[in-house]
Amino acid sequence: MDLLALADFNLVARHGGFGRAARAAERPKATLSRRVGELEASLGVRLFERGSHTLKLTQEGQALYARTEALLSELDEAASSIASGGDTPRGRLRVSAPMLFSQMALGKIAAEFARRYPQVRLEVTTEGRPVDMVEEGYDLVIRVNPDPDERLVGRVLVRDRLVAVAHPALPLPAPGATAPAVFRPSSDATSWALIRDGSEVRVAVEPLLRLGALTMVRDAVRAGIGAAMLPFSLVADDLNRSALVSWGNAKAPPIEIWALYPSRRLLSSRVSALLDLLKETFPQGQAEELADFASTHEPLTPSLRRKFQTID
Repeated sequence: MDLLALADFNLVARHGGFGRAARAAERPKATLSRRVGELEASLGVRLFERGSHTLKLTQEGQALYARTEALLSELDEAASSIASGGDTPRGRLRVSAPMLFSQMALGKIAAEFARRYPQVRLEVTTEGRPVDMVEEGYDLVIRVNPDPDERLVGRVLVRDRLVAVAHPALPLPAPGATAPAVFRPSSDATSWALIRDGSEVRVAVEPLLRLGALTMVRDAVRAGIGAAMLPFSLVADDLNRSALVSWGNAKAPPIEIWALYPSRRLLSSRVSALLDLLKETFPQGQAEELADFASTHEPLTPSLRRKFQTID
């Protein structure tokens, strides 16, 4: 495959048209059109649907762009780095992350990253589905409890845990009684197994509400409608201020937030820089670090840290 023609195809796809690409690159429009046509002929597929006033990628063109844009960006970065005699991160960095982690932390982290590395164009998107980072052209994905994927490698950023919380006016139910609760739509639990004061207790629950976002669940619990099982990092600030009380930690495996990237690709300086910043932000990978980072109030008190340490 002709790499120059492939680079011209990516240029046109990125700018959404031959004219805009030609103006951005200061190259003749006819040259770009000819080279893209040669690439289509060599592959035996049409990469663009050409209308009288529109140009859009075909399904084959979308697949080729998704799989080659990041690789060509890495080649450009390597050439620029060698030419400048350094390894300053530059270029485009696409990241996919879950909504809650993005809301709690990634805004401030992205701002700090932009201050440190102004030559990197960082794009963070939030998806309600697990994206295919290789097919969709992401450089890094952040996932919660990801399934094993032989194409990806990575590291744990934070280990969080679930805690049952309620408004202070809602008492822990007596044995045999049922507690009103707020659930996610996917949950069908009828009871919670909790570790409280070093002992295991079981609390029967009945859902009064089912809400799609964890922040919505937390807000409903704040309003006193029922108890909920939520990540510690999300409610630590409320516990610290006694706006909510804990009924105990869930007897469950930890919630692991991972940063993942393709195993077959050399780790670019852009990705390395972001991973280093994430490690710097959460050096121990503890839920308390995420809670403190996201808090708009005071950091967690030492007594609260001791009270809600991870239950092994």
